[in-house]
Amino acid sequence: MLYSSINFKEINYKNEVLSGLTVALALVPEAVAFAFVAGVDPLVGLYAAFMVCLITSIFGGRPGMISGATGALAVVMVSLVKDHGVEYLFATVVLMGVLQMLFGLLKLGKFIRFIPEPVIYGFVNGLAIVIFMAQFGQFKVPKLNDTGVSWIAGVPLYTMLGLVVLTMAIIFLLPKLTKAVPAALTAIVVVSAIVIGFNLDTRTVGDMASVGGGFPAFHIPAVPFNLETLKIIFPYAFILAGIGLLESLLTLTLVDEITQTRGRSNQESAAQGLANVVAGFFGSMGGCAMIGQSMINVTSGGRTRLSGITAGVMLLVFILFASSLIEMVPLAALVGLMFMVAIGTFEWSSFRILRKIPKSDAFVLVAVSVLTVIFDLAIAVAIGVVISAMVFAWNSAVRIRARKYVDDKGVKHYEIYGPLFFASTANFLDKFDVANDPDEVIVDFAESRVADHSGIEAVNKLTERYLNAGKTLHLRHLSEDCRRLLKKAGNMVEVNIMEDPHYAVVTDRLA
Repeated sequence: MLYSSINFKEINYKNEVLSGLTVALALVPEAVAFAFVAGVDPLVGLYAAFMVCLITSIFGGRPGMISGATGALAVVMVSLVKDHGVEYLFATVVLMGVLQMLFGLLKLGKFIRFIPEPVIYGFVNGLAIVIFMAQFGQFKVPKLNDTGVSWIAGVPLYTMLGLVVLTMAIIFLLPKLTKAVPAALTAIVVVSAIVIGFNLDTRTVGDMASVGGGFPAFHIPAVPFNLETLKIIFPYAFILAGIGLLESLLTLTLVDEITQTRGRSNQESAAQGLANVVAGFFGSMGGCAMIGQSMINVTSGGRTRLSGITAGVMLLVFILFASSLIEMVPLAALVGLMFMVAIGTFEWSSFRILRKIPKSDAFVLVAVSVLTVIFDLAIAVAIGVVISAMVFAWNSAVRIRARKYVDDKGVKHYEIYGPLFFASTANFLDKFDVANDPDEVIVDFAESRVADHSGIEAVNKLTERYLNAGKTLHLRHLSEDCRRLLKKAGNMVEVNIMEDPHYAVVTDRLA
C-alpha cells in the first residue's frame, strides 16, 4: 500500500490530532528521564523529542510511527558526556545522522528482512518488559539527607497506586463504551482533574524537572574540527547510528503488522538521519523510533503523518507556553498509560506458540527477550540473528543427500541434493566411497548448488581423491553460477570446464 495513494477524505482528523496530543504528553517524562540518563539538561532531551518527532513525521517512511529521545541511545551517550562534555555529544549526534542518511541513500534498509521472526518477537517482548520496569523509577524519590533514592511509602504510595489503577481502568474500559475520543488522553485528563480538583499529594511532571524553555537556537558544536575529534566521536556515532536504525526499523516492522500497511525502510533511515543532523546543530541529544509512543499513537487512532506532526508541535507548545500546565500532570497517569502500553506491546501469543515452533526458534525468542532486558536491544538482536543463522546453517548442512546407483554400463552415479557450502562440505565428502567405486563416476548437481569457496574446495578435494585413485570423475548439471565459481577458482580446482552439448557435463582432465 503506497502512502501517496491515501484518500485524505478517509482520514479522521480529530483522532489524528487527539492521538498526537496524547503522544506529546507521554513524550515529556520519557524525554526528561532519558536526558537524566545521558547526563544532560532536561531541555536537551525535550528538544530532541520535538525535533526528531517532527522531522521524521514529515519526511519518514512510516507515517504513524513516533520518534524521539530514547533510553537505548542515552545509555551509550552517558560515557561520552562524562568523559568529553556535552559539545562532543552534539557533534556525535550530527555524525550519527550523516551515517544514517548514508544508510538510507545506499538503500541498505532492505537488510531488515534478514532478522528472523523469533528475533522480532523477542525484541517486542523484551522492550515491553523494559518499558514496564522503567515505570517503577517513578515510585522513587531522592533521599533528603543522603545521595541516592528511596521508594515512596505510606499514603503517597497508596494514592499513586490508586491513580495508576484508575488510569489503566479508563484506558481498558472506555473503548468498550465509545471510541469517540482516545482512551489514553481521556485517562490523563480525568486523573489530572481529580488530582488538581481534590488537591491530592502525589508526584507530578514538575517534580521531575521544569519543562519550560525557549525555542532551540542554532548552535555549531564547540569542538575542534580535526582528526583527533573524529577519532573520539566516530566510534560513538557508529554505535548510536546502528542502534537507532535497528530500533527504528524493527519498530517500523511492528507498526506495519498492526496497520496492515508497508513502510519504507530506506526513506525512514534517511529521515532519521536528517532529524539527528538537525538535532545536533540545535543542541539536542538526537533520537530514534520509540516503540512505546508509537503504540500509543497507533492504538489511539494515529495512522498518518498528521498525528506525529501534532505530537512534535504540541511538545514545542508545551515547552514555550504551557510548561506550568504540563508540570501539573500527575506522573501516576503517565505511568498507568505506559503500563497499558507495555501490556499491549507484549506478544502474549508467543506463550501459545512456544511449544508449536521448533525448539531452536523458541530458544531464540526467549533469549532475545531476556538479553534485551539484561543488556540492550543491539546486543540481543545481534545474538539472536547469529543463533538463527547458525541453526539454519546446521539444518542445511545435515540435509545434503546423495542418491547412489550403478547404471547398466557399470558407471556409478551420485545425485546430490541440498546446498554445498561451508557447513555441508564434510557431510558431502562422506557420501563418496572412492576406494570401492568403479573406474568411472558421475556426480550430478541438478538438485544441488556450489555456494561458496568452501564448496569449491570440497569439489577440489573430491576430484583429487578420484585422480589419485586413477579414476574418472564427471561433474554433471552444474548450474551456471557454479561453473562461474569453478572458473574463477582457476588452478584451485582440478577440473577443466568441458560442457557436453546434450547433458551439460563438466569433466576433469582424466576424461
